[in-house]
Amino acid sequence: MRLLAPGMVYTIEWSARGRGGRVEFTSASANKYLRRLQDEKDRLLRTEQEVSTYVLAEGEAAEPPAYDYGAVREKVAQIDGQARVIRHALHRFNMQTVLPERGITIDETDPDYVIVGESRNYTYDSICRAARCVNNGARLIGTNTDLTAPTEWGQVPACRALVAPIELATGKEAYYVGKPNPLMMRTGLNLLGVHSQDTAIIGDRMDTDIVAGIECGLDTVLVLSGVTDREGIEHFPYRPRLVLNGVGDIPAAAAQDRKDLVLLENDAG
Repeated sequence: MRLLAPGMVYTIEWSARGRGGRVEFTSASANKYLRRLQDEKDRLLRTEQEVSTYVLAEGEAAEPPAYDYGAVREKVAQIDGQARVIRHALHRFNMQTVLPERGITIDETDPDYVIVGESRNYTYDSICRAARCVNNGARLIGTNTDLTAPTEWGQVPACRALVAPIELATGKEAYYVGKPNPLMMRTGLNLLGVHSQDTAIIGDRMDTDIVAGIECGLDTVLVLSGVTDREGIEHFPYRPRLVLNGVGDIPAAAAQDRKDLVLLENDAG
């Protein structure tokens, strides 16, 4: 099987040499972490630009705003270093560990599949290469159906928005393997060895997380710390069983569930 731009869908272990410890990333969490690093870098550079130019009133003594350029440059370099290590770890893991084991190779010219996920390296050239491959017979795969993703600076385009230009240019529709695709949910349940009745899905989106849980018979918990807010729930004809402010509320909610279950069992007895 030959892939162009494979989605990172496996868990990797990233070890920072000389710094001790080990961090486990899923592809999704690694990409989100890279996005947070880029957001922080953008914030630092934007602040630097804002303080580098200032206007003096007539007769006002020149007193530049307090700003430590050296510290900021050091922080930016640290962010760039972290991002390089994570990207290298992801690439190395996919190329040397997971992909060859499954008979998968990276092919930039004649792939069987074009897989699109979320990326900050999305360019006009990559759109053209993907469209050319799809027109030549490659099948178009999207990792998830999210149109937007939350960041510190608001909503930004996510996977489905990045797939759209390729679909429009080729006239071919993508197959989305992520939520709310039941195939993903069934695969996850099988890998965990659990039944849907004993499983809950916790997420921040009504249109992917919660609908996926409902359609697959899972318990559903919506957290309001991401995309969907309390008012946004009203836009959908279905409802989660629980609505929590964030994942920090889960232990208390689980404890209450256990109490309610005991009461039901006592009433039944």
